[in-house]
Amino acid sequence: MSDAQFETALQGRETPTGLTVDIREMTTRGMIDLRGLADDTAFMAAVKQALNLDLPTAPRTSAAWGEIQALWLSTDQWLILCPRTKTEELLTALRQALAGIHSLAVDVSDMRTIIRLEGDQARSLLLKGSSLDLLSADYEAGTARRLRFAEIAALLHIVSTKPDVIDLYVFRSYADYAWDWLIANGRTVADVRQFGKQAVPAT
Repeated sequence: MSDAQFETALQGRETPTGLTVDIREMTTRGMIDLRGLADDTAFMAAVKQALNLDLPTAPRTSAAWGEIQALWLSTDQWLILCPRTKTEELLTALRQALAGIHSLAVDVSDMRTIIRLEGDQARSLLLKGSSLDLLSADYEAGTARRLRFAEIAALLHIVSTKPDVIDLYVFRSYADYAWDWLIANGRTVADVRQFGKQAVPAT
């Protein structure tokens, strides 16, 4: 019997030339869905013991320690990111630390596809599919939030700025759709430049 082979949702898809941003699938990241009560000191302490970081408690924020990241999803839910090869080890450490504490930790690495957009036009491209004001100062490096993007549920994580590096998380079944949408709207011929601040006309 042959060994099972891992394939990503966008396996074999190549990024065409002539785009305003660099687009690629992130294939080596593991994801753990973590749930618990942020006001439970035992829960927070156990997670810190396993991850070596304090879970972010402010809405739409994230925290990182080395290769591990935690994205705030709601008042009792976080998405833990790590190298895919270390997911099982980290999940075991979490479950051991959380034994007896009201919580849930599940490997969801294959639930979502991560598409990375990199470049000065990344926000302009994402604006075409979202009503969020991604040009505002609220969307700084580290920001993580759910959104409706191109009519599907998605998760946005601003990894860094200048130039922008933004990860878009979509459910695996929507990966092809999201990829094709980004390619079509990210072509140079489809570029839409955002207007700067306009002068107030004299009255």
